[in-house]
Amino acid sequence: MKGLLSIFLFLVLAIPVIASGYNVHMPDDLPELGDEERVLFILDFSNSMSEYLEGRRKVDLMIDTMKSILPNLPRNMSVGLRVYGHRMGFTPFEACRASTLINPVSPANGINIRNSLLDIKPRGMTPITYSLKQAVKKDFLGYNGKKHIILLTDGGENCDESPCSYVLDLIKVRKDVTIDVIAFNINDEDDLSQLECTSLVTSGKFYNAKTAAELARSLNSSVNSVKKVEARIIENY
Repeated sequence: MKGLLSIFLFLVLAIPVIASGYNVHMPDDLPELGDEERVLFILDFSNSMSEYLEGRRKVDLMIDTMKSILPNLPRNMSVGLRVYGHRMGFTPFEACRASTLINPVSPANGINIRNSLLDIKPRGMTPITYSLKQAVKKDFLGYNGKKHIILLTDGGENCDESPCSYVLDLIKVRKDVTIDVIAFNINDEDDLSQLECTSLVTSGKFYNAKTAAELARSLNSSVNSVKKVEARIIENY
């Protein structure tokens, strides 16, 4: 409880600072945010995504939802795909590094992402924190504008790291990364707390999707929020 209280107090203090990065009171050390926002999907292909929900595998529900969303993205929206848990590895260390950038972030990339999803199978662990680190350090390398991650997972971190702790450190030096988290069919309260922290600390949105319908609504809402935020920023400038 003390840890959660500390996080809450931190959020109360930190969120106004984060939010100020998107209005006229922008600190000098922030990157220029006038360019379009880059979006990276980070999707869960861990072994638990093979479990069934409502008569279908969770991974199939996720892929079908993505297939319905991707064709409707604006052609000028730059999007990419990173997946994790898609291979086992011979050691736990290797399994906890099973995170791959499948489609680099680029405009009109929806069809490429859609096709890539058809060939990936759920197999391994859930290296959420490692995936976020790779996304921030490598996938957006060379781009100084806003970076929006949409992370979907059906479980908490199981590679002895904490995504919440990582983003608490990240926002001390970076104000250009927003993480939306979609928790898909997760019941563990500790896992949900970690994931909610990961989103809220970065001024992202947290979605707790228990059903296929809620998954679809969550993904649509997250994608639409990117377009709405981008429109507001253009208007302010």
